[in-house]
Amino acid sequence: MNKEIEDFLEHAGIKPTANRIIVTKALMGSDAPLSLTELETRLQTLEKSSVFRVLSQLLAHGAIHAIEDGRGIAKYEICHAGDACTPSHFHAHFYCERCQRTFCLDDVKVAEPELPAGFTAHSVNYMIKGICHDCEQ
Repeated sequence: MNKEIEDFLEHAGIKPTANRIIVTKALMGSDAPLSLTELETRLQTLEKSSVFRVLSQLLAHGAIHAIEDGRGIAKYEICHAGDACTPSHFHAHFYCERCQRTFCLDDVKVAEPELPAGFTAHSVNYMIKGICHDCEQ
């Protein structure tokens, strides 16, 4: 899997260092967006500042995108667009108000907004809040 991660980083224009590979691997292996705190917990060998620096670089190169999870906490996920993420690549997310998990709704696409001249969108955050299928039962 490290070769896949190295290729992903190089395609994004990022040199694949050990920390970048570790953080990217954690994001690729997750079935839901992860917060800085969640990544720090999973990656106990890295300091929070190291994880944050890697996330900042991945964001700057369009390799990941950030969403607000419904509580004001940023969560991060890999952008599988092949090139830099644009609003046309984004999908909806669901925040469960009971268990506080965030789910990707990959099949629910977010429409790219039509903005007035002179405005450029860099991200779109489409968060649906409610009760997830596990908590509903």
